[in-house]
Amino acid sequence: MALSFAMDIYGCQMNQYDGDRLRTVLTQEGWLETDPSCADIVIMITCSIREKAEQKVLSEIGRYGRIYRTKGRPVLAVVGCMAQNMGLELLRKFPQVKAVVGPRHIGRLPDVLEGVLNHKAVAYLDEDPREMVDLEVAPLVRNNPFKAFVTIAHGCDNFCTYCIVPYVRGRFVSRHPSEILKEVNELVESGVIEVTLLGQNVDSYGKDFDNGYRFSNLLRDVSRIPGLLRVRFTTSHPKDFTDDVIEVMASEPKICPAINLPIQSGSNRILKKMNRGYTVEHYEEIVNHIREAVPEVAITSDLIVGFPGEAEDDFKDTLEMLKRMQFDLVHTAAYSPRNGTPAAVMPDQVPEEEKKRRLAIVNELQDGISLQKNLSLIGNVVEVLIDGYAPKGKSMLQGRTPTDKVVLIPGDEDMLGKLCQVHVTNASHWYLYGEIISSKDFSDVLEVKL
Repeated sequence: MALSFAMDIYGCQMNQYDGDRLRTVLTQEGWLETDPSCADIVIMITCSIREKAEQKVLSEIGRYGRIYRTKGRPVLAVVGCMAQNMGLELLRKFPQVKAVVGPRHIGRLPDVLEGVLNHKAVAYLDEDPREMVDLEVAPLVRNNPFKAFVTIAHGCDNFCTYCIVPYVRGRFVSRHPSEILKEVNELVESGVIEVTLLGQNVDSYGKDFDNGYRFSNLLRDVSRIPGLLRVRFTTSHPKDFTDDVIEVMASEPKICPAINLPIQSGSNRILKKMNRGYTVEHYEEIVNHIREAVPEVAITSDLIVGFPGEAEDDFKDTLEMLKRMQFDLVHTAAYSPRNGTPAAVMPDQVPEEEKKRRLAIVNELQDGISLQKNLSLIGNVVEVLIDGYAPKGKSMLQGRTPTDKVVLIPGDEDMLGKLCQVHVTNASHWYLYGEIISSKDFSDVLEVKL
């Protein structure tokens, strides 16, 4: 009887990528993916970006523990950032946890799972921040047969004062371009027509090479792979974003005109405390250059309110910045202290109620900007790759435009995987709504090959 596994994936797209690669390896080795309630082992790909993310995983571990005490199954493998952050504490505290594997040792996990099922506890934590034991496989077994993520670099050297990522994911290292291009080619052969290149900071790609090969070179090479229709990337860092990336975006039609460029604050004083390495003025120069070179571009950003020491004047600077920048969308958060980061012990921590107040004001302002941006698209015809079912929508599908706008469309499963021309009929600040005018079918290349 085949051994069975289930996958719980939390957090970022890099975790989804790691989960899909683990799913691919185990499926190829004869494991059966099943529901967590009847699996032999549940692999939890975890996130530590905020304490709330860890609390959610701990709650799930506790729930599995109640089942484990009754049935002796499932055992748990905790993988990724939370595993690195909490380490052996997870093994000591939870008898159902039998494996703890840091994000830079994920390649060790498939070889130890059978022993884990026999209650042999293992821990592979990242003691050397530059060591890497990765999975040498493309994510060929995915929930989405026509879209895929590809990590191009691991770790981060920026050490923003609020961020735990460099401590749990280690130092920055670029994957060799030949590995990435081989993987993308394999994905295209399996039916993928859109890839998203991932990194904590994609703009640093290649800076650890001595041959001058940089992110713009990789973008161009990936976009020229036959059969691939769309290329996306995330996340960019303003201090490392360079003109050559803009030039490639402007000249290569497969590269989607959508950029997530986190600003984090509209106050230079706070940006300095965050150790972000740029000023608001520099950031705005970059955005203006992008918009000049790629007029159809959609720019989204990330923003933290209530950072330690953020005074009312700093907050007002952020509001004025949002009015000037007119982002398509902003991912906002109230500052959340993370143990082990410099910001967690900074003086002048902002009270929780004040952080909530500022977050509400920011969200109201940006929601209005996003709504106006989307309302301006009503009546337009946009290209949409139909990639799944709409949340809570009967007979509704969803897809994304090249500018990464989510479009909700009436339709059935026969439309999945099609590239459609869609007439935009309505809009909210999160979604566009539309009707399909015409479509192109790629179903003949969507067979996932194991």
